[in-house]
Amino acid sequence: MTLLSRRRFALLLASLCLALLTPVLAHADLMRAIQARSGLMDEILLQADQPRYSNEVWVLIDKQASSLSLYRGNTLLERFSPISLGRGGAETQRLRGGRVTPLGEFRVTRFNFDSKFHTFIGLDYPTPTHARMALQTGIYSQREYDDYFAYYRRHGRPPQDTVLGGYIGIHGVGVADADIHRRFDWTDGCVAVTDGQVDTLSSMIDIGTRVVIR
Repeated sequence: MTLLSRRRFALLLASLCLALLTPVLAHADLMRAIQARSGLMDEILLQADQPRYSNEVWVLIDKQASSLSLYRGNTLLERFSPISLGRGGAETQRLRGGRVTPLGEFRVTRFNFDSKFHTFIGLDYPTPTHARMALQTGIYSQREYDDYFAYYRRHGRPPQDTVLGGYIGIHGVGVADADIHRRFDWTDGCVAVTDGQVDTLSSMIDIGTRVVIR
């Protein structure tokens, strides 16, 4: 092998290694950026798990305790445990298809009493905070970020079909397996309780009720 061919071979090998490593490095950089920006969500969650006023009816979902608690002010009204979260865990930033439950402070936007999961209580994910984090970490381009807020202003709710995903809420078991619900986190990112529990919850909250997932 000539000296020139050795150089060509070395360059080719280096290029191949770089090409193979680039997706891994890009993913690692993205995860580091998300972790660095999670401080914004941490600040919000630090202040979110307290009532806004003395008789506010609000919901606290705690991933560590695997529980959903309903409060009026500081008074506990109901507590459901265990609950099920997304198969991908619970994180500050969620991507479409990741089966992750997003952490944050949300509002109830809709009720679907004909859901395949018995009852579905929709939340306003992705929130403006999630959109801002997505821009800062490079998940959203500036155009996508602007489109998000344009949609929000036009419809009064966030878009559900961006790279951040959507259709996040609280629901029952419905057609799913009740035994799996008792043993595993099984959802695509929603919070699941039993059918009886979601009936109780939906009878005690309304559109606009604040929901904290931490």
